[in-house]
Amino acid sequence: MMNVFEERIEYENPLLSLKIWRQERGRRDWIDWHYHPECEILLIESGALQAETGGETHVLRPGDLLLVGSSQLHRDRAVETPVRYMVLQFNLQSFFDQNTIQFLQYFNETKTPLSALNYIFRENASVRENAAACVREIYGEMERKETGYEMAVNLQIQRFLLLLLRSDSRGLLADQYRVERLRLKPVLDYIDLGIEGRISVEEACRMANMSYYYFVKFFRRVMGLSFTEYVNYRRIRRAEQLLLTRDLSVGEIGERVGMPNMAHFYKMFRRFNNCSPKEFQRKMLGPGR
Repeated sequence: MMNVFEERIEYENPLLSLKIWRQERGRRDWIDWHYHPECEILLIESGALQAETGGETHVLRPGDLLLVGSSQLHRDRAVETPVRYMVLQFNLQSFFDQNTIQFLQYFNETKTPLSALNYIFRENASVRENAAACVREIYGEMERKETGYEMAVNLQIQRFLLLLLRSDSRGLLADQYRVERLRLKPVLDYIDLGIEGRISVEEACRMANMSYYYFVKFFRRVMGLSFTEYVNYRRIRRAEQLLLTRDLSVGEIGERVGMPNMAHFYKMFRRFNNCSPKEFQRKMLGPGR
């Protein structure tokens, strides 16, 4: 019977939903099949690694990358030891804001797992080198932690995703895109403009000119999130901004983002950040807050 386990990822910085580190392995035994909600990128620095994911087997050598999608089963083992490599794990949704959220659908894996995009790295040396440079830059920024490193990391993640989007000669990502997404633009605007108050799924249905049952299925298929999940996502992202830029109490911020029920606000905030609003604020602004 196959051993499978869920790996829990602990983020170093709550504002950056990612973890990156260097790893070295000398033994050639397999790591058991495992998965995690975060996407993963492996970048080989020396030696060789054999990895299995998405029904494919990959042998990775120095300079090679492997992309693993959200909750995809994968396992690996060293084949030329010692093997040294970087591991980058990140929550894809966290790196899209209100200006780029429409592109999340390309990567939501409703039809195509992200591991299917590994052909890009095999066939396009320039993209492989540029993608590897993104991973190295992220590692360097997380090590140095210079002022604004969060912005730099965010830009590198978006650069990596843009490389995939523009280099997908087989159209696997475009196949997940739907023109119908344009029908949701009034709904997305309605959510962002009404973030402080009540956001009604009934009103959203009216704006999209759809029945309730068709709308909720359509929204999830197009956005990769349910309507309620998306609204909570937008509220918490706004709360993060207020925590870092305004001198407001947690209760006031909850009110400002349409979550006056503190128990619900704390629950949603912890769900997206693995910490409370005050813990988030202290981590980002320092212990003096």
